[in-house]
Amino acid sequence: MAGVQFHGGLDANSSYGPRQQDVPRLPQLFGLQLRLQLLTGLLPRPELSPRLPRWLQLGLLWTARLYSLLVILIALHLGLLFSKTTLDALPTGDLEDITDALTMTVIYFFTAYASIYWCVRSERLQLYLNRINREYRHHSLAGVSYVNCYSAYRWARNFTAIWTSACLAGVTFWGITPLVLGHHALPLHCWYPFDALADHVYPLVYAVQLYGQLIVGATFGYGGLMFVTLSVLLLAQFDVLYCSLKNLDAHARLLSGASLQQLHALQRQLLLDAATCELGEYAMLQEHAAQLQQMTRQRLQHAPSLQHAAHSGLVECVRLHRFILECADELEHLFSPYCLCKSLQITMQLCLLVFVGVSGSREVVRVINQLQYLALTLFELLMFTYCGELLRRHSVRVGDAFWRGAWWQHA
Repeated sequence: MAGVQFHGGLDANSSYGPRQQDVPRLPQLFGLQLRLQLLTGLLPRPELSPRLPRWLQLGLLWTARLYSLLVILIALHLGLLFSKTTLDALPTGDLEDITDALTMTVIYFFTAYASIYWCVRSERLQLYLNRINREYRHHSLAGVSYVNCYSAYRWARNFTAIWTSACLAGVTFWGITPLVLGHHALPLHCWYPFDALADHVYPLVYAVQLYGQLIVGATFGYGGLMFVTLSVLLLAQFDVLYCSLKNLDAHARLLSGASLQQLHALQRQLLLDAATCELGEYAMLQEHAAQLQQMTRQRLQHAPSLQHAAHSGLVECVRLHRFILECADELEHLFSPYCLCKSLQITMQLCLLVFVGVSGSREVVRVINQLQYLALTLFELLMFTYCGELLRRHSVRVGDAFWRGAWWQHA
């Protein structure tokens, strides 16, 4: 077996354990996220199959661009209408109307900014995701124990589905309230230069407002779910690195031809000894015992020396660490401008929502809508801060994992 297969990096067929624990490598980690990005209108240049006819590729490309432009225009025009509503409400002195209109102004202008930002950054983001798909390590180094990245992928996929559903449910409830109650009214109370309740324009205006609400939910959800997904996958890569460092000595002995009895003794030591096991050692993945009998049968006939095997394993760990750090830097470059505006928007929105909740009317439907927006905003703030802090704290534990690897025995 070639060395890269033992490193578990780019080979889909390497197996360290039973199928239910050691799921094969996936070629695409971001399938659901990319589909949501396309449906939300944040992907003006989707990757198309080269097997499609040229005319069809051009048609799909222009359709995606026009759809992205439509999403941006809907968010911008609603932001402008609510700006006019806010200006009209200021002379009245009615704080409830002013804060309602100002809250929706902030929401829709940030939605327009987020849509433009992700459309502009879509190509760079696509390159970033392609690199992760191409270079991420599915397994840790072959040794007496291993971790597998599939559980992190499954967690991120489930979170994406749940968070997107929650965001869309919140804005949809607000949008369909007049229909459910049977009122001839619009879900968003904003200024129009014409009678928006007239029978000939009411269905169109209602449809635009309802779709605008869906755009808000999808756009708000996309930034958070992508940040959480990338953070979870980087945490999983740190777990792969830490398990690889922990197994450096075992990896070298496995490749250099150690006996099955020696490897079993080392396995018991690594998995059961308190000196090599730590509470909360891994952030996302679970460590499993490797099937040593199967792995010893896959060894090369001309085994490398112990020192050479240890050196090659350490080099692979250094390459993985560089890959993680480069991905973390790119994550920061992609999300720093977005998070700067996001923090300002969340701060203003929380202040306005809390003020409206305290001093506004106590209608049941209104209170439910305000609580939904407040809960989603608070949870979104927690997503960015908690995941970022977890990634920062977990990244500095590489030194502890390095000393568990007994590398000094082969220096």
